[in-house]
Amino acid sequence: MATCPPYPTNPPRPHWWQRAWVRYGALTTLLAISGLVILALVREQTGTQGFLVGLGLAVLPVPLLLAAFRWLDRVDPGPWRNLLFCFAWGACAAALIAIIANSFATRWIATATADPAGADTLGATVIAPVVEESAKAAAVLLVFLFRRRDFTGIVDGVVVAGVTATGFAFTENILYLGNAFGTDQLTGDSGFASVTAATFFVRVVMSPFAHPLFTVLTGIGFGIAALSTGRHHLRRALLPLAGLLLAMGMHALWNGSAAFGEYGFLAVYGAFMVPCFGLLTWLAIWTRQRELRTVRDELPAYVTAGWLTPAEPYALGSMHARSLARRHARRHAGKDAARAVARYESYATSLALLRQRGRKGRAGADFAVRERELLDALWQRREVARPALDHAARATAPPPVAAWPGHGVYGGHAGYVPYGYGYGSGAHAGYVPYGRTAPWAPAFTPAPYPGLAQAQHPADRSAYPYPPYARPRPYGP
Repeated sequence: MATCPPYPTNPPRPHWWQRAWVRYGALTTLLAISGLVILALVREQTGTQGFLVGLGLAVLPVPLLLAAFRWLDRVDPGPWRNLLFCFAWGACAAALIAIIANSFATRWIATATADPAGADTLGATVIAPVVEESAKAAAVLLVFLFRRRDFTGIVDGVVVAGVTATGFAFTENILYLGNAFGTDQLTGDSGFASVTAATFFVRVVMSPFAHPLFTVLTGIGFGIAALSTGRHHLRRALLPLAGLLLAMGMHALWNGSAAFGEYGFLAVYGAFMVPCFGLLTWLAIWTRQRELRTVRDELPAYVTAGWLTPAEPYALGSMHARSLARRHARRHAGKDAARAVARYESYATSLALLRQRGRKGRAGADFAVRERELLDALWQRREVARPALDHAARATAPPPVAAWPGHGVYGGHAGYVPYGYGYGSGAHAGYVPYGRTAPWAPAFTPAPYPGLAQAQHPADRSAYPYPPYARPRPYGP
């Protein structure tokens, strides 16, 4: 009797609009058109000289801000294409939406109320925050929906939102600085007494973090939503909205500070903006350190299964050890080896965060597939990465504390390993977790949840067709 095959022999081909190159092409075309239009609008308002001066001054804080967000994202770095999209969206699409919508709304209010001054104030304090923050939040939403694997927590939300706002502030600073230069050309002012110098000091020196600070609140909302379980649909919808409303409120307060009196701007800046900036910076750094702790806590389960070496959880949980491993690989095997080690570190971090989500019931239906993809990616780079990480772990491990003379040894061994990971003594040269002096053993037993249940030991060839872990070989033949 004939039976049907379990899978169709000729799966249906996706429609043309579902192909990746079509989507990428449409998005690139949209951003390019937006960039050309915003370029023409800004140049029309500022003039050619004003545009060039504004461009030269507005670009100064951009590398510093991008470097700060990239540093924050170093634990589990996202793809460069995501950051490039976010910056382009903020500088082109969001800026274009803001210029058109703000101008239209302000003119409509001035015509309806016959009060141009009041319309400008209302536009700056109400219309602009709503329009601009919504336009910037669109980039965060797109990454959250279509690059879900790269958006796993608060740090990802902060980085995506911050890079988008950096691009928006870049275009806006060109406009403001270019207009200020045009004003100085008409009045003949120059030097520190010019409008250009004052605008540069306020927007570039004092508050380059203003727009990133606002939009980061939206990113935090999306980041917390990414950490929520699938059954909390209402929470996942309300958290990004709450972050967006907070961003709009802070933006409105900042724009309206000039209406609070002679010292209103300084009061809002010192009593509100700077403390909020410090608080959010602390939150981002604390979250970054928590991700490193997650790496140290979750990866030992894969050491038990034979996928990782005992040294790797400690080395991968330290940014200093990671950097040392990349430098060691570059020095002994070249740039390609350093890039392979960097990718290994990124995949291992993603694996640890994935396992944490699975243990807490937050993993999606593709948990097992994603886990296997990451493990395969690690295995392909093990020959290059393991010697480098082993060297970094040995170089950064704290030295053992010798036993007190006359008091024997602790636990039958000649040394005691302090907090963190360190080396045993004698024949036991491996790493040991906190409070252990015996040969290395995992700190806990893996939790039984989908995906990891099949990852018990490499000897199970049906689950893992790779050989067990062997000592890493040094570089070279």
